[in-house]
Order: sequence, then structure tokens, then C-alpha cells
Amino acid sequence: MTFENFIKDYSKKELLKQQKTNFKTIENTITRAYKEITIAKANLSIDEGVSFTVAYTAMLHAARALMFVKGFRPNNSYQHKTAVEFASIVLGNQYRTLIQKFDKMRKKRNIFTYEVSISISKTEVSNAIKNAEELVKTIKNLIEESNPQYKFKF
Repeated sequence: MTFENFIKDYSKKELLKQQKTNFKTIENTITRAYKEITIAKANLSIDEGVSFTVAYTAMLHAARALMFVKGFRPNNSYQHKTAVEFASIVLGNQYRTLIQKFDKMRKKRNIFTYEVSISISKTEVSNAIKNAEELVKTIKNLIEESNPQYKFKF
């Protein structure tokens, strides 16, 4: 699916909404993603579930920053899924595996948050943190490369 078709389809389904965004909003969102990676690392020895959830949230914030820079935001229901799918369309096949990991984390985080019926190992959390670092860095770099006026200070 092309980016244009994705936008038409998701807008028609009311899953996506146009959003006028400024650099400060984008910077705050991507900065938050970086902070969450630090928080996820710090919590790894305390609580694997919390660490995993925060690593996932870092990815979500990075995807939302990507949406903002393109002039959109998720709307109504399925906001997390919409952010994952938006990142998938923008990043393309080159990052398919990373986006699949992001989506898998989304599903597992949902189960952990609402059902608390799963355990998450330290190894799984360490991998989740690495994936979060990769996605956040990829999106940060893409934003800076495609918008030279956006240079982040971190």
C-alpha cells in the first residue's frame, strides 16, 4: 500500500487525523522516547514487566513523533496499532522485521497491562530495549534527514 492510500484509508476509517504540529511537539515526543529507554534500562533489575512496557512506550512515542512530522496523529480507537502501521508504511520494507517486533511488543504489552497473566524474561526485556533503541534512533535520523530544520539537541 502506498503512503497516500494508507492516509486515505485510515482517514476514512477515522483512525487518523491531520494535525498541525510544531518542532517543539516533535522534539518533546522524540526526547521522551529517549528518556523512556533510559528508564527501561534502569528498571530492568527491578521489574521486567515495567521495563518491557516502558521500552514499548519509547517505540510508541517515536512512532507518534514520526506521525507528527508528517502532519498526522492517531484518532479515536486503535491508536497504538495505527502508530505501528503508520511507522511501517513510512519506514518501508527495509525495517519490516523491526516493525514486526514493535507490533509483537504492542500485543504483549497489552496482555501484560490488562491481564497480567504473562511473565517477561530479562532476556526478552533486553531485546526489547535494543529494539526500542534501534527504532527510536532510526526515526530520529529519518526526521532529521528529511527535515534539515529539525536538529535535536540530545
